[in-house]
Amino acid sequence: MNRRFGFLVVALVIAGILTVTGAFSEPVPQSTRKAFNAPEKTVQAPFSDGILAGNTLYLAGRIGLDPKTGKPPEAIEDEIKLMLDSLKGTLTQAGMSMDDLVYVQIASTDLSLFDKFNLIYKSYFTTKDLPAREFIGASALLRGGHFELQAIAVRR
Repeated sequence: MNRRFGFLVVALVIAGILTVTGAFSEPVPQSTRKAFNAPEKTVQAPFSDGILAGNTLYLAGRIGLDPKTGKPPEAIEDEIKLMLDSLKGTLTQAGMSMDDLVYVQIASTDLSLFDKFNLIYKSYFTTKDLPAREFIGASALLRGGHFELQAIAVRR
């Protein structure tokens, strides 16, 4: 009896995950998908900065790199602003704003920068209803960045 109950719980959890991730929803027709790339994008990596599918914009991870050097600037504040400005630029291309973000994930190589990051981050929003967010530690990020951010936005 316990085995059946355990199997039922696992099945319900999987069904819930598939429902939340949209696996049971109607697929978005290919014609409604549109890719966005920042004009200042210097790295020609095999991905788009953002993909708009219906009213949802999926934003790829980004690092606050100086477009001239391809490296993070010396000042942490400048790195954060470059990263958030890049995110904001992709949102603008898709006809959205920072207030359309519903989920943000930030990886940081130094968790002691949490408060410094938050001071700048919250200044990019005009709404009190900030997106759900995760701030996680990472041992290293590409090109020596201190932060990498990825996000999901839904048009209001």
